[in-house]
Order: sequence, then structure tokens, then C-alpha cells
Amino acid sequence: MKKTIITVLGKDKVGIIAKVCNYLAQNNINILDIAQTIVDGYFNMMMVVSTENASKDHAMIADELTDIGKEIGVQIKAQQEEIFDMMHRL
Repeated sequence: MKKTIITVLGKDKVGIIAKVCNYLAQNNINILDIAQTIVDGYFNMMMVVSTENASKDHAMIADELTDIGKEIGVQIKAQQEEIFDMMHRL
């Protein structure tokens, strides 16, 4: 299964989760796991998603999510699972 790790970080505001989830649904990307917290007004979310049936390739998904983040004032990163694992190895 092709998995992607999506992280979202920024000042909390209404609609962050909705905007990201709507994009994922429109592109046939399934959410496998999601965790989010708000600490002192800062929003942090991590999602594991399946891109197996996605209608776009990883590069386009990552670029479009970055653009959505800029539009709503948060930072959104999408990394393929293998890359994420390599970057976070001890």
C-alpha cells in the first residue's frame, strides 16, 4: 500500500481539518489514521493516508497541499512513507 504522511502546523482557526479532508476526498485519498492537538493556540495534525487510488501523483498532491496551507495560513507537508521513515530514523 502506498502511504503518505501529511503534517499540518500553524495558528488554530476554523476550517483547517475541513479544508484538508475535502481535498483528500476530492482526490480519492483515504485517511488511515489521524491525530491532532491544539497547544496554546497552535494547531498540529498528523495524518497517515493511502494514496494507492489517488487521482494524482505524489508531487502534485504535495504541491497542492502546500498551496492550500499557504491559502489558509498553515504549513502543510506531504511525504511518502519511505522518505518520512528515513528522515526520522535514529
